[in-house]
Amino acid sequence: MSLATASMAAQTQPQPHLPPAGFAYRIVGAAAFAHLLNDLIQALLPSIYPMLKTDFALSFAQIGWIALAYQITASLLQPWIGLYTDKHPKPYLLPAGMAVTLLGIALLASAGSYAMLLLAACVVGVGSATFHPEASRVARLASGGRFGTAQSTFQVGGNTGSAIGPLLAAAIVVPFGQKAIAWFMLVALLAIWVLWRITGWTLRHGRAQARSMAREPAPGLARPQVIRAMVVIAILMFAKFVYISAFTNYFTFYLIERFGTTVRESQLYLFVFLAAVALGTFAGGPVGDRIGRKAVIWVSFLGVAPFALALPHANLFWTAVLAVAIGLVMSSAFAALVVYAQEAVPGRVGMVSGIMFGLMFGIAGMAAAGLGQLADQHGITWVYAQCAYLPLLGLVTALLPRTGAARR
Repeated sequence: MSLATASMAAQTQPQPHLPPAGFAYRIVGAAAFAHLLNDLIQALLPSIYPMLKTDFALSFAQIGWIALAYQITASLLQPWIGLYTDKHPKPYLLPAGMAVTLLGIALLASAGSYAMLLLAACVVGVGSATFHPEASRVARLASGGRFGTAQSTFQVGGNTGSAIGPLLAAAIVVPFGQKAIAWFMLVALLAIWVLWRITGWTLRHGRAQARSMAREPAPGLARPQVIRAMVVIAILMFAKFVYISAFTNYFTFYLIERFGTTVRESQLYLFVFLAAVALGTFAGGPVGDRIGRKAVIWVSFLGVAPFALALPHANLFWTAVLAVAIGLVMSSAFAALVVYAQEAVPGRVGMVSGIMFGLMFGIAGMAAAGLGQLADQHGITWVYAQCAYLPLLGLVTALLPRTGAARR
């Protein structure tokens, strides 16, 4: 074949639609916004616990079981969904999962018994299980190699939604009662539309982007190192999310019992804490891209320890100040932990993301139930005094092996 003929043949061949170069701000931003909407809905449930406790005459333990029903459902499904979609991509799973969340909101608004509340929590958990591993995969595909920045941007969307949730619950649900929860179905419908648009980008660009990233895969860890790394990550996730669960599920009760605040005032303090969590999460990813994931994890856990130990002894003003400091510092670890795990096991983004988010939900759910039982027995103030020691478990960070990305 002559050179001219070969050139003409090459021109007539269909050219693959190449992915956009660099950091795809629009797609990462859309994934973060969808995460905001998803986690806003998730934050609705703990925000209305005081109302449900009164309306259904529930104990702290029963409140904990509602949280467990939601979070265990989400945590058990996420790794399996991620593993399956690593091998068999299902882009339309994102809007379909949010449709399940829409159903869960409808059940929550119409529940007339404790059993129905548990069922509604489980349905919302199924929707969340389909969202997190797939949306995290999209954020990584659109990162242009800036994995920590993309992951933290994605995660800060969720944390922002978690911060807004209590405010909307205070403004919409608390004054007008359980039926007003149905207004949040509009949030789910907006999320379905955003995720449908993201799915279109994934079909056009995502697969080509994935093939481009796969050409130069980062070396992962050897099997014994992977096992050691995952054990250490599990301990760190336990420390982080048991402590965070004490705030997200019981901070309002702590403020009411210890300082005599009203439900509305306590929800405002919870908003301040969750806003600090969102800001700290956003900072953790870019910093991790520059100085390394392990350094961020060190700072996140040991840096928060003095604030955590001081909080049970502070007055209301300093409790708010310390809660902001705790939220800012401790929240920076999650994006670093997720990206570290993805670098340790390259090529399994969905599975690793599912495990990480599943660990988050599972630990938080078990913590909610366990802390509720302890609060019934010893009081919520005692629970906060004991949880103050959890950040010291961050010392196990010394056992994390260096990933191939860190060595390069």
